[in-house]
Parts: sequence; C-alpha cells; structure tokens
Amino acid sequence: MYTTELGKANDSAPVSIIGESPEMLAAFEARVAADQFIEPKDWMPEAYRKTLVRQISQHAHSEIVGMLPEGNWLTRAPSLRRKAVLLAKVQDEAGHGLYLYCAAETLGTSRDQMTEALLAGKAKYSTIFNYPTLTWADIGAIGWLVDGAAIMNQVPLQRTSYGPYARAMVRVCKEESFHQRQGFEIMMVLANGTPEQKTMAQDALNRWWWPSLMMFGPPDTNSPNSAQGFRWRIKRDSNDDLRQKFVDITVPQVEFLGLQVPDADVTWNDVKGGYDYGEIEWEEFYAVVRGEGPVAKERMKARRDAWGEGAWVREAAHAYEAKRAARVAA
Repeated sequence: MYTTELGKANDSAPVSIIGESPEMLAAFEARVAADQFIEPKDWMPEAYRKTLVRQISQHAHSEIVGMLPEGNWLTRAPSLRRKAVLLAKVQDEAGHGLYLYCAAETLGTSRDQMTEALLAGKAKYSTIFNYPTLTWADIGAIGWLVDGAAIMNQVPLQRTSYGPYARAMVRVCKEESFHQRQGFEIMMVLANGTPEQKTMAQDALNRWWWPSLMMFGPPDTNSPNSAQGFRWRIKRDSNDDLRQKFVDITVPQVEFLGLQVPDADVTWNDVKGGYDYGEIEWEEFYAVVRGEGPVAKERMKARRDAWGEGAWVREAAHAYEAKRAARVAA
C-alpha cells in the first residue's frame, strides 16, 4: 500500500511505503550505490526525504536571503553599468531560489511550509549572509569569494542522488560562475585603482575571507550529517576537502590582485600539494548559526516583512486559480 507524504503538494510528490521493509531499503541503497538518480515518484526512505527537504530548502532560503546584502547596493552602484550587472545578478539569485523551491516541492512539501519554517527559526540559511556589506568593495568580495565558495560546494551537487536537485544545479552553477567573474573584476579594478580603492579592496577581503571559509560547514570531525549524506550520495565531497580546494585556488588569485591573505599562517605545503592555513574561529561560526550574526535580526525582519507584505499577492493568485479551475470544471 502506497501513500504520499505531507499530502498532495503536486502530482510528482514522492512515493513512500507504509512500513519500510528491509527489501525496499536494500533496493533503494543499491540504486543509490550504483549512482542512479532517485526521482520524485520513486520509493524513498522517509529519512532520505527529510534530509533532502532540509538541505534543499536551506539552499533555497540562502539564495533568497543572499539577495539582501547585494540589493543594499543597487541604488548606490558607482556606474550605470555596475548597477545593471548587479541588478541582473540579484535577479539570477531569485531564479536560483525558485529552482530550488520547486525541487523541494517534488518531495511533498510546499513553499509556504518551507517559508514558515524559516520565519519560525526552524530552518536555516547560509551564515555568510548575516554579515553586512559596508562598502562597494564588499560586492566584489561577495562575488569573488562567497560565490566562489558556493560554486565549490555546488558543482558536486550536479551529481547528487536526487534527480530534480541535481538538474537544478546545472543552471545554477553556470550562472554562479558569471557572478564570480563579476566579483573578481570589481576587485581587480579596485586593487589597481587609487591607494584608497586598493585599501577598500583589502578591507573587504579581510572581512569576508574567514566567513567564506566557514561556508563549507563545520570540520569533518564535527559534521553530524556528513556520514549519511555520503552513504546516500547526497554529499560527494567532505567539508574540509572542499575548503582546502577553495584555499588552494583562491590564494594565488589574492596574490595576482596584489593583496594580502588575512591569515599569517597561509604557507605552501609541498607534502600535501596545497596551502596550510590558520585555525578558523568556530565559535563565531556557531554563534552566527544561532542567529547572532552582525545583521541576522535585520535579515529575518526583511524576510518577515516581505512575507507579510506579499500576502495579498498570494491571496490574489489563489483566488485567480480557483476561478480558473471552476471555469475548466464547468
């Protein structure tokens, strides 16, 4: 006997079986181990579905909240060209959130449920967006470092075991690569500009370097969800491996810009073929996760305000759909 979880959110809601038999679990594990995609109507363990809802919704929330620090500079961009590019980037981020919310909806949840979980503090978003954008150079640092770290995290997700999530990431990664180039170009112009502009670029690098390293999550020794994520092929690379890869790619870029990595412990290690780097302030990371970031309250207030002020739009859309369905039925 089969049933859908969380009601009938859409026609592609996942199929779950009442009483997960060992045979069904074994067949599921075998498919995942063989690197086959799991699709919405395929049977899946409830724990797998819940893990995906948590991860994909958190990813979607991050894309939407991530519009806020950059949107802060839309009216203050230094030129019309910069404004147009930044506006396009913010629009891209909204699209990424849409793709991801749609992917999560195939798991039997709804966008209202996901948003309400965020506003109630039951769901999280990336801690990086709880830091303020103080100068125009921060927009460059976000594009270069934050989107660069995001790409490092997201490219492996194109091979994640859940089909809708993997396919959504293909376009997201392509667009994020342009965002990273846009950010690096801003930093390059500033680093080669006046002494004041170069100082601004260095200041932004100093403030965003460590939060960017934290984006990869806690160390592998303290990452409670990693083992199950690897087993189900939701996760493909460890937090520490991705963080190391990011450092190895980014340090030469810092040197190219003529800036200084804000970490005196960064040195090349011939043995491991990568850079050693200093200890991350994990207490800061966990504090920001708890909602104690510099602008965490402002970010959540902005989301709550937007949700409340947009209520009439949702109500109008529901009313229109009800009338359309009634006309079709007649």
